[in-house]
Amino acid sequence: MYIVAGLGNPGKEYEMTRHNIGFHFIDYFADKYNVKVTKLKFKGLYGETFINGEKVLLIKPQTYMNLSGNCIGDFCDFYKIPPENVIIINDDISLNCGNIRIRPKGSAGGHNGLKSIIYRLCSDEFYRIKIGVGAAKEGNDLADYVLGRFAKSEIPVLEDSIIRAAKACELIVSGKANDAMNKFNTKNK
Repeated sequence: MYIVAGLGNPGKEYEMTRHNIGFHFIDYFADKYNVKVTKLKFKGLYGETFINGEKVLLIKPQTYMNLSGNCIGDFCDFYKIPPENVIIINDDISLNCGNIRIRPKGSAGGHNGLKSIIYRLCSDEFYRIKIGVGAAKEGNDLADYVLGRFAKSEIPVLEDSIIRAAKACELIVSGKANDAMNKFNTKNK
């Protein structure tokens, strides 16, 4: 069994913001698998599907970004899911808009949602698919930037990155994480 969780903040005021790219990913992925992510459990909206014979819980934590670990940890505890079967999709300001990077473990890299999950799971050995949202311009407030909306010109680029991230996620669930990293990891240009 796997958890695929997209990080974001609940509420209309956060829709289409950079920080909510994980929620957008879950919306796309759920639509692709014809799953409704509407059940509420452990402070998260979730739905269930199967990918290549593996049961997968699609989760959108409703705890706000900085407390995402509470939701993810409770799901892991209840379903006895080890950290290595958790895949987190999150925004990354160190990647150019639309680039993706897959990692099987590592630090939070300054991302408070990841920091919360590492703390709650007592492990950094979970997959993360980072979707680049670009960096804030020098002198701009980082919180304002990640809570800001995407420019219209960025939308097609991000839609493509979500499609690629979904393919990578499917490979990871199928036991082909190295293939996913080799095929979809991109470097800033």
